[in-house]
Amino acid sequence: MRFIIDTSYATHFMDFKGSAIPSSMKKLVVTKLSQDFREAVSVRTVAVPTPGDAELLVRNRFVGINASDINYSAGRYDPSVKPPFDAGFEGIGEVVGLGLSASSRYAVGDTVAYFGSGGAFAEYTVVPAKESVPVPSVRPEFLALLVSGATAYIALRRLGDLAKGETVLVTAAAGGTGQFAVQFAKRAGCHVVGTCSSDEKAGFLKSIGCDRPINYTAEDLAKTLRKEYPLGIDVVYESVGGSVLELAVTSLANKGRLIVIGFISGYQTASGIAPFKGGTLPVKLLQNSIYIPVFLCIS
Repeated sequence: MRFIIDTSYATHFMDFKGSAIPSSMKKLVVTKLSQDFREAVSVRTVAVPTPGDAELLVRNRFVGINASDINYSAGRYDPSVKPPFDAGFEGIGEVVGLGLSASSRYAVGDTVAYFGSGGAFAEYTVVPAKESVPVPSVRPEFLALLVSGATAYIALRRLGDLAKGETVLVTAAAGGTGQFAVQFAKRAGCHVVGTCSSDEKAGFLKSIGCDRPINYTAEDLAKTLRKEYPLGIDVVYESVGGSVLELAVTSLANKGRLIVIGFISGYQTASGIAPFKGGTLPVKLLQNSIYIPVFLCIS
């Protein structure tokens, strides 16, 4: 599941009529490596940063929270980075300050979305102009395209090799990247199956084109897949890991493709990886000519 935070509660905003940017702001800083994000971060009051020559100062309106924020704050992505360090990868807001060379592309008042190496969980963030994307307005829907949308598009287009009429299973389909995968697969002419945890999410999946939402809290996922798709699944877009990954492997059709983009069920464990038995995995892969690409992303 992916969430978006509204940061419009901040009290000091530039009004584009000459008012000053505040001298201080609040931001989240990782002060301790932990898979428990609340334990890892602290709220700090710091000086508002000044953008360099090729940088923008963005007043954040919305910031995206991704599963990878947990891995980053746990020290798994780059063990050489030690606390304290800034948290948050992506945001969307208005340009309130910029360097000279950045002014060739942007102006104060422009709305941009960005994805960077850290520091989005703040009222203001300095962002390289080259890492910013102009957007029509400050809406969370545009923010979601950067990581979640791009992950689904690139993974399915480059690795999924989707063909019209194929069956595609998307796990955690109502989540951030899952809902994009559902829509891309449907536009490719595929029959789309999506797993979710509630009837409300199942209804949402239907509204975006999912042919067969499966609420795994009300239905047995393994039995449903065996009964309704006896020939197997052609492509699985998998982000849960553990037992769901095991089921995905056993559910694949001949020459099926399993795209692994994450394992969210294990992110809050000590290792960060959900348990996976996989005892007969090599045999299954060999017998069914299955292809398993692992797509690295930050969703």
